[in-house]
Amino acid sequence: MEPPASRRPFIGRPMPRFEDRRLVTGNGRYTDDFRLENECHAVFLRSPYPSAKIVSIDPSAALEYPGVLGVFTGEDYVAAGGKPINHLADPADARDHTKRAFRHNPDNISFDIHQLPLPLDRVRYVGEPVVMVVAESAAIAQDASELVMIEYEELPFVIDAREALEPGAHLLEPEIPGNLAVRATFGDKERTKAALEGSALVIEKIFVNQRIANAQMEPRSAMVRYDAKAGRYHMIAGSQGAIRHRDTMAACLGITKDEIEVICPDTGGGFGPRTNLSPEQPMLAIAAKQLGRPVRWTSTRTESFMSDYQARDMVHHVRMGFTKDGRITGYAVEMTGNVGAYTVAYVPMANSYRVLTTVYDVPFASVEIRGAMTNTVPTAPFRGAGRPEAHFAIERLIDIAAFRLGIHRLEIRRRNLVRKDQLPYTSAMGLTYDSGDFAANMDRALEAADWQGFEARRAESRSRGKWRGIGFSNYVESPVGIPHERIDMSVRPRERRIDVVTGTQSTGQGHETTFAQVVADLLHVEPQQVRLISGDTRIVQSGGGSHSDRSMRLGGMLLVENSKKLVAQIKEIVADYHQTTVDNVFEKDGLWRVSDSNEALTIFEVAEIAEEVGTVLASTASFTGRMPAYPTGAAVCELEIDMETFAARILRYTSIDDAGQPINPLILDGQVHGGIVQGTGQALVEQVIHDKASGQLISATFLDYAMPHSDQYPSFSVALVEDPTSGNPLRVKGGGESGITPSLATTINAVVDALSDFGIEHIDMPATPARIWSAVQSKRESSR
Repeated sequence: MEPPASRRPFIGRPMPRFEDRRLVTGNGRYTDDFRLENECHAVFLRSPYPSAKIVSIDPSAALEYPGVLGVFTGEDYVAAGGKPINHLADPADARDHTKRAFRHNPDNISFDIHQLPLPLDRVRYVGEPVVMVVAESAAIAQDASELVMIEYEELPFVIDAREALEPGAHLLEPEIPGNLAVRATFGDKERTKAALEGSALVIEKIFVNQRIANAQMEPRSAMVRYDAKAGRYHMIAGSQGAIRHRDTMAACLGITKDEIEVICPDTGGGFGPRTNLSPEQPMLAIAAKQLGRPVRWTSTRTESFMSDYQARDMVHHVRMGFTKDGRITGYAVEMTGNVGAYTVAYVPMANSYRVLTTVYDVPFASVEIRGAMTNTVPTAPFRGAGRPEAHFAIERLIDIAAFRLGIHRLEIRRRNLVRKDQLPYTSAMGLTYDSGDFAANMDRALEAADWQGFEARRAESRSRGKWRGIGFSNYVESPVGIPHERIDMSVRPRERRIDVVTGTQSTGQGHETTFAQVVADLLHVEPQQVRLISGDTRIVQSGGGSHSDRSMRLGGMLLVENSKKLVAQIKEIVADYHQTTVDNVFEKDGLWRVSDSNEALTIFEVAEIAEEVGTVLASTASFTGRMPAYPTGAAVCELEIDMETFAARILRYTSIDDAGQPINPLILDGQVHGGIVQGTGQALVEQVIHDKASGQLISATFLDYAMPHSDQYPSFSVALVEDPTSGNPLRVKGGGESGITPSLATTINAVVDALSDFGIEHIDMPATPARIWSAVQSKRESSR
């Protein structure tokens, strides 16, 4: 008999991650770490034009280059039976998962054009893969790719989403008139219009969320081999969902799901864009089958900037009404999202409209959504996926209203917050908040940030030639994601281990640790006795992967359900073994006992007894549907702007987050830290830039694309709170997107506050030194 589990509970304990020792000592296994016998290498020749007709492709010189094994085009893919990629751009609705987000009524439009991995007739964005060269080495393939002769005929192009919707704009797809991929209306337009007309103050603004690059630590990489004897493909690729990639690849190759296996090893960052299949992956499969050898590809960093799915690129044209005392009367939004050259994902627009009114009691709201096709890299979800954009708009509006009405910006927020006694509260966009103490979160954030002492700190900064500003933002999240998950659990008596097979998978969130903590508490073992298995379709049957705060929210519920099933089995096995009833079986100190008996069994000894009679201690649970949860909180950003360089530097950042019951506070804090840096990076420095005259990507390296650095940040002040939700048994809401959701707004609010002496009401992101200088100079000149 083993010693009982000790030091419980594990849920809520800030345990160091089990994964970290393996990863920080260089023992992680990423896609490019795998080696297969007789493998060869692929390189992709990419479009140098944003829009052009492919007149001809001549691969003859490349095919003669020593070491080249094959040159593949879109025509080769089609000839091999390849099908276009179905990205499923229109996601399942946030409330009714049986419907698509933008097909609620016949007046809405939602196109879903499938994408060929390599184009047949024309290219649609700079960086689009056109030809794949396969050779004995990546260097040979790269050299040979320069010998492929492609004749292009340049065509008109359009980069900006609003310009793409104007009459006469260049059309990307004949199936999509006017480049309008999505058109939808939600809310009460007439009552919102009436409310605005009767308002004492109406503020109209255009807020731009610029396009940003994903820039994961691990560049995209994949390798595929084809087993001719078994008639089966095997793919290794980092992703956010091996099941989705398997299913999409099977559809592309015209095979059944049983004819392809997908393994997702350690993955160096996801954040959303790795949810969808990339066009390079089906091409590797075609080549692997034709060449009879495994084919691998790893992108360069410039390729990543040119071809990884990008994010944001959304414009909110807003009108908000207020009474004289600062009460919000109505909110009308025209939202324009840049879809890019292919319909990959409409998720950001769907999320943004749902959470439009955030934590505020807005009586009437309406939104008109337009998704535009452009000659740019397709956009996909990125951490927050539409929610930071929505919060940026409303929190900037409230700050502007406070200034114009002469009301303190904190007071105007308090007057409009959804009160605790209003819960459950259904917003004007149809979300029903079941929990969340918005006012208490706000107060705690202000106290932790020492808001009261700010003016003294502002004066001290002035004495050093700095402008100091402070910004605030409330937030509430609306996690959704793929509405299906499954977990299988089995007790392995010989290994003294519990295996948990899950359809979610980690891209850095610490699942190996948090899942083990939950199972340890539920089944009375040590966390080290739990092994998480994910990202391998040979074992994982189904599941939605990791995105939208879904892993512990859905997976945790299934851990609870499975554990209850296992406990019921344990009681039956122990009762049969002792020839008694299940009512006499109980657990104490991690051991299973029977009343009036001194004998005690570990769960592994019970599993041994089960095996002796020909059974196994195992269970399965799955869920399909929506599990609403609303993480919430508040953030404060304090920064300085140098009066000579006009550079902004964050000095203090405070975040109060209600992510539900924290399974591991240490990991949650890390998630918040990462979100803060990504959000403030967008607010201050990050931006994908295209040359308007040529359509060329200017920001294609880290020399040109500004990323935030660790030495530019102070230690963050973060704290967790909980107003319990009844939506799931572990009371989990989600913490993966908490840090980023309010960060755009609170950072720009701080920048504007720092510049308040100049009367600057707003500044667009990113608030670079050049942009700040321009705003200040404009105000100085206008005041002369």
